Amino acid sequence: MDVIEVLPGLRMLRFPVGAAYLWRDGRELTLVDTGTADRAAEIESLLDGPLRRIVLTHWHEDHTGSAAELAARHGAEVVAHRLEAPVVRGRTAGAPPVLEEFEIPIRAALPPLPPAPPCPVDREVEAGDVLEFGGGAVVVGAPGHTDGSIALHLPVHRLLFTGDAVANVGRTMLGVFNTDRAAAVESLHRLAELKVESAVFGHGDPVVTGAAAALRAAAADATAPTR
Repeated sequence: MDVIEVLPGLRMLRFPVGAAYLWRDGRELTLVDTGTADRAAEIESLLDGPLRRIVLTHWHEDHTGSAAELAARHGAEVVAHRLEAPVVRGRTAGAPPVLEEFEIPIRAALPPLPPAPPCPVDREVEAGDVLEFGGGAVVVGAPGHTDGSIALHLPVHRLLFTGDAVANVGRTMLGVFNTDRAAAVESLHRLAELKVESAVFGHGDPVVTGAAAALRAAAADATAPTR
C-alpha cells in the first residue's frame, strides 16, 4: 500500500488494485471505500483516531472487501446507496458489467480479486443526502458503473470523490466496466457540472487543482455505447 497526502486532512491509500481514502475531521476519521478483503490490517495501521464511518461508493470487491472487518473492529457506521446495500449485505448478486470491446483485454489482464465478505449497511442513502464529515458531504448519484454508484461532493473543500464513475489513468476519463454505459456517461456529465477544484478516483492519480476542467474534458470525450 502506498500512502499519498492529497490535501490537508485527506490521504489516499493506493493498493495494487484500486484505492481508498481516509478523511480527518479533528480526531474523527471517515474512510471512503476499503480496498479488497486483505487490506484491513494495512488500513488499521493508519488509524490514529476513531473511525466514525465507512462510506462505500459501490459494491465491487475492490471497494467493499475490508469493510466488514473494519466495521466490526471499530464500530464504524457503514454507509451505502440503497440500491447497493443488498449486494453489500450479501443478500443478492450485483449485476456484471457489459464490456465494451476495448475493455475485454483490460478485464482479462486483471488479477482475480478475493470476494468481499457480507457487510452490514447501517445507513442507506440517496442522491442529495448529506453526510456529517468534511463540512457536509453531499451524496451525488452516479449510476452506470453500478446501479447505485455514488460520488461524494464536499462543497466547503471543493473536493469530489468520484468512486469508479470517473478514472484518472493517464488522463481523466469515464470509468470502465460499466453495467450501463449510457447512464455512466450521463453521470459523468452531472459530475462535470459541480464546482470542484480537486478530485480523487477509485483508480488513478488524484487531481489536486483544475479538477472541474479535467472533468468537463472527460465528459466532452465520453461517448454512448459502441454496440
